[in-house]
Amino acid sequence: MQIVGYRSRVEEPAALLVAEDGSVRRESLAPGDELAYTLERRHCAGVVNGDDHTPCSNERAPYCDVHTDRWPCARCTGNCDLPLESCREEHAVYLAAFAPDEFKVGVTRSWRLETRLREQGADRAAHLRTVADGRVARQIEADIATEIGDRVRVPTKIAGLGAAVDEDAWSGLLSGFDPIETYDFDYGLDLAERPVSETLATGTVVGAKGRILVLKNGGSTYAVDLRDLVGREVSGGATDRDLQSSLGAFG
Repeated sequence: MQIVGYRSRVEEPAALLVAEDGSVRRESLAPGDELAYTLERRHCAGVVNGDDHTPCSNERAPYCDVHTDRWPCARCTGNCDLPLESCREEHAVYLAAFAPDEFKVGVTRSWRLETRLREQGADRAAHLRTVADGRVARQIEADIATEIGDRVRVPTKIAGLGAAVDEDAWSGLLSGFDPIETYDFDYGLDLAERPVSETLATGTVVGAKGRILVLKNGGSTYAVDLRDLVGREVSGGATDRDLQSSLGAFG
């Protein structure tokens, strides 16, 4: 068996995609679900097409050069000729906040705004502008990013789990804009202790926040970057390796 992907969507519980003998099944990550996999060697996750999986033995993970998608908009600043059909759709420019005080600017197609924010695990957000296409949106984003930044790393998001957004810092940031709408997200994690960053697939699911999975295992709480599981071969049965204990209750 191999973990070949994950899903983290607004309308349904998060899930792992597990492939075996060319077929893919969804392993639910709804709160209360139990995971019991032992992680083994990691290599390219190959190709998933619906419920079908084409494996790849190349060592690079989660994807080798052959199976890595190179998204042309990843570092676009609006100096482009709208290379994708989606670039011509209406776009939203937004600010996202990650507890306690990490902020970023971003863009997405307007109809995906709330979904995109939840995919990133944002705690707060503000819809700043709606524009005709992705090129204009990227130009605005690039300008704002010189002051605010346009990415927040997963380890930083994990470090903020269970914390609250700094209200003064967020309000101060928004005072320089006139948002169309603001958002306040709750992922239902209700954490009493600081999770330990770990790569494992054994425990009781507490919940998911974007691509961060929170598990309870042996009385401790762990935060797992789901992307770090992609490409891992797994065997059935809970891991027996020693794990670091939780970092203690919040003060």
